[in-house]
Amino acid sequence: MTDLMTVAEVGGSLAAIGGAAYARHAHPAAYWSTVGIPASVVRLLASYSSTMDACGLTVEPPRWRVLAVRATTRRETRPVPPRRGLIRPTATGLRMRLRLAPGQEPADVAASAERLRHAWGVHAVYVRDIKPGIVELRLVGFDVLHKVRMPRRSGGGLLRVPVALREDATAFVRDYRAVPHELVLGATLSGKSMYLRNLIAGLAAQPVVLVGIDCKRGVELSPFAARFSALATDQRQAAELLPVLVSEMEDRYDLIKARQGIAPGTPDELITSDIWGVPDEDRPPPLVLFIDEVAELFLVASRKDEDRRDEMVTQLIRLAQLGRAAGIYLEVCGQRFGAELGKGATMLRAQLTGRVCHRVNDEASAKMALGDIAPEAVYAACSIPAERPGLAAVGDTSGGWSRIRTPHLTLADAAATCRAAAHLAPDVPALAPFRPSTPPVPAQSPQPVTAPHPAP
Repeated sequence: MTDLMTVAEVGGSLAAIGGAAYARHAHPAAYWSTVGIPASVVRLLASYSSTMDACGLTVEPPRWRVLAVRATTRRETRPVPPRRGLIRPTATGLRMRLRLAPGQEPADVAASAERLRHAWGVHAVYVRDIKPGIVELRLVGFDVLHKVRMPRRSGGGLLRVPVALREDATAFVRDYRAVPHELVLGATLSGKSMYLRNLIAGLAAQPVVLVGIDCKRGVELSPFAARFSALATDQRQAAELLPVLVSEMEDRYDLIKARQGIAPGTPDELITSDIWGVPDEDRPPPLVLFIDEVAELFLVASRKDEDRRDEMVTQLIRLAQLGRAAGIYLEVCGQRFGAELGKGATMLRAQLTGRVCHRVNDEASAKMALGDIAPEAVYAACSIPAERPGLAAVGDTSGGWSRIRTPHLTLADAAATCRAAAHLAPDVPALAPFRPSTPPVPAQSPQPVTAPHPAP
């Protein structure tokens, strides 16, 4: 009887271990919530002081404390680690705040992030500066980019689209007010189109003018034509559309200038230098220009096309340099974007503050996107595996960068979102000649159910 109970207990233990291993691989979020959080908290509490000491994050205690300890216990004092706050579990990891000792800085903790990850048995550790003397440790329990699930609170709003998930389990929000123009690079099947699809679907429900240039006969942007106010599908149409956008930008500057007829005694809040200071009833809607495969605008087949190319590039540069104050923003996409495209390419790229680099075919392409703003991100972009489409390295001119991955959104769902929001497209008379024609979707009548024919 005892042997049977022993066999049953061993079998149950093996089954539990096997089930935990399977859950960790197939359902990491569920595994973390049930097993990972308790194990990591116990490991962190038990080894906190020794881990901080091994990482060089401890300091000598104050003199008064040394004297008090020697007077009461007659023992030697040990270096003290940063004061730890409460441990707050989340759906993807743990959060904990540290109060730095005098002389320490956040970079000291960030330099030990890899050691802390191994010591506490988590997937990754990220350090964020909260305020002087306080940092937050964000411990991620599993690879959140393996299967992307966007957080419930993503911080969206007007011209703010939660378009991807960062590797620290926070949402990557495309904020056009903070980063007006962006360059998105990526090889074929790298996830560039998925990024663009999520961005358009997020903007569709907002009072924003969407304009597209897709020189691949519109195969990328035509499914969303119901929500676009203007769409050019070849170089000829693009050459006609860009001057209209420049003229629209100049009209908006005239509107802003009219508001600057500053009379004596005018309140400061009525003085503005961009459209966001114009009253709501007079403010033109913001405009986002999507350019897919920007290289098609630079390439020419004959010498007679060079003048048209130079004119288009000049207008794009003007929009990038001056469009922000007029509420005009650029989203430029392509596979490569360097000086070899021709005159004006480097100047245009310099105006694109945000950079998103998906998997590329060579290191030079990654350097085009990130080399001038975040050199450390170039290696991360070059090491993106082909079996992870949507994974990208993102940075801006501040020098910071991180890895992101776009959630999967089917083309049918994105197109349905645009069709449902077609009535929200602002009316811009100057763009009316370029508005794409969208035939109505035929209603599908239910098919009659017939009984199967009997087999002969």
